[in-house]
Amino acid sequence: MTTKLIKVWLFSLLTFVAVQNAYADNHEPPFIGGHYWEVTGIKLADGAGLKYAKWLATEWRKNLEFAKKQGWIESYHILSNTHPRSDEPDLYLVRIFSQQASVEEGENRRKTYMAWAKKSMEQMQSESGNRAEYRTVMSTVQLQEMLFRK
Repeated sequence: MTTKLIKVWLFSLLTFVAVQNAYADNHEPPFIGGHYWEVTGIKLADGAGLKYAKWLATEWRKNLEFAKKQGWIESYHILSNTHPRSDEPDLYLVRIFSQQASVEEGENRRKTYMAWAKKSMEQMQSESGNRAEYRTVMSTVQLQEMLFRK
């Protein structure tokens, strides 16, 4: 009788483990959220490519290198739309980061950035407006990378 009891107990244990594995397989999504990608589409005015490229290679890059050193972003990229249609951006500016900043963290970042940049809000707004002469921000989207669950 003891052997029979052990067999029943072992069968019950194996059934329980199999059910748990099946439950886990059916209740876990196939993906987990990865990094966030903020993508801004830029349309350039005719003949403005070099002027904007120089700004990207200096000011824009300097700002993003600062953000990277602060740990606010993981990386950044510039992608060229090699065959843009008339209603599509010429460039995509990409910033990649691992998590959203809280309201408090966002305010701390703003203060840190302003102290580093040594520019007033008015000056930065004016500079952005000046770039509107040769580029148009078409849109900004935020995407999240989806990673396959292991």
